[in-house]
Amino acid sequence: MRYVFLLLAVSVGLSALADVHKPVQAADSKPTSPLKLGVVGLVHGHAAGFFRECLPRTDIQIVGIAESDSQLAGRYAKRYGLSSSLLFADIDALLQKTHPQAVVVYTNTFDHRSVVEKCAQMGIPVMMEKPLAVSVEDARAIEKAAQQGKIAVLVNYETTWYRSNWAAYDLVQEGALGEIRKLVVHDGHRGPKEIGVDPEFLTWLIDPKLNGGGALFDFGCYGADLATWLMDGRRPDTVTAVAQQLKPEIYSRVDDEATLILTYPKAQAIIQASWNWPFDRKDLEVYGQTGSVITVGRDDIRVRRGRGREELLAGKPRPASFANALSLLRAVVLDGAKADMLSSLETNVIVTEILDAARQSAAAGKTVSLKAPR
Repeated sequence: MRYVFLLLAVSVGLSALADVHKPVQAADSKPTSPLKLGVVGLVHGHAAGFFRECLPRTDIQIVGIAESDSQLAGRYAKRYGLSSSLLFADIDALLQKTHPQAVVVYTNTFDHRSVVEKCAQMGIPVMMEKPLAVSVEDARAIEKAAQQGKIAVLVNYETTWYRSNWAAYDLVQEGALGEIRKLVVHDGHRGPKEIGVDPEFLTWLIDPKLNGGGALFDFGCYGADLATWLMDGRRPDTVTAVAQQLKPEIYSRVDDEATLILTYPKAQAIIQASWNWPFDRKDLEVYGQTGSVITVGRDDIRVRRGRGREELLAGKPRPASFANALSLLRAVVLDGAKADMLSSLETNVIVTEILDAARQSAAAGKTVSLKAPR
């Protein structure tokens, strides 16, 4: 019997010792709650990538999807195993019945303005796919609605999440290349029809009203965003552009080739946007007074300092909250984080000014001045 009591005492002692080493949860700590997200529109081809990224995550919860095309909505529901209860015919029903904490937008670009205006009335932050708007008028209306509704408006670019672009930016900020003298940005692919985008995506990509243009808006926005970022948010002094239809039998209503030249007091940016590259590309070249950096894919850079040899370097991982679009949106909405300049509304109003001016320049065959806010 003494042995039983002895074993019991040892057992209780070990249990108490174990309790001492258990992690103590703070009284005010709370389990992480998912960001309740509404989805507006499914006609943008990037919606597929959104669902592939979002659905496995536990920190994001889709509470509703607004899409007026019931067949398209049904197709997405079947493809991704979504409940029909998540589907709504319009944004008004979605917002009123689900009360999302934020909205992601996969409509055509023309509809961005109306979506932001509706969300702003209810104080709901918005993230849309690039570009921000089809015109300066719409960009200013979005900016006004965001200010009045006190909401964040973010613009998602694939290139924002490239480690290579951030590595190039860091070199510029460190002064490792000297003052910037020239930027060259290439973005594009063989063409939306040639690469086989879905019909609902192609329909508005080749509509000048819904897309703002063709390759000029679809891919020119990447270079305008990167240039504005690398030039510390400065608006270019002038914009000169040439737009062409190299494949009028396919793209009869919009351009499929565009080149933009942006001038700054001591630098120049050349943006090449194309639906005619023989391969997909999104790359950046930065030339400074004393060195250069060229991005290589998503992760690597080629750096040359002075007359030294070129080095191949790897970009550093981004912080978790800024590693992808959904993590950024969650950090901004729930944690009060500030959006990076690439995604910010302020930058993307300037991007729209550049694209709008480029469209005017290409049509008139003249350089457009942006020295004063438009």
